[in-house]
Amino acid sequence: MNPFDMLKNLNQMKEQFGNIQEQMRDITATGSSGGNIVNVTVNGKFEITSIKLDPVCVDPRDVQMLQDLIIAAHHDAMTKIAEELKEKYGPVLSSMGIPGL
Repeated sequence: MNPFDMLKNLNQMKEQFGNIQEQMRDITATGSSGGNIVNVTVNGKFEITSIKLDPVCVDPRDVQMLQDLIIAAHHDAMTKIAEELKEKYGPVLSSMGIPGL
């Protein structure tokens, strides 16, 4: 195999991956828990962009429940983001040899 062809392909893959990273910022998903009293929004770069709490869930006597609800909503959002990224970019990323996609 010609090393110059490999370098050319590598540069194309790097450019594609850079474009994907930029587009990932625009993808968001919101996860919820506790019957929608806790909502966590995550972007495609796996950053939390917002947390919304219904005042009903803020009970100073039960902080552990609120913590669990936030974790559950975050997990829900992360699952949704992962599914969307896999659906949107899975074929491109798997052709680049990125495992798990």
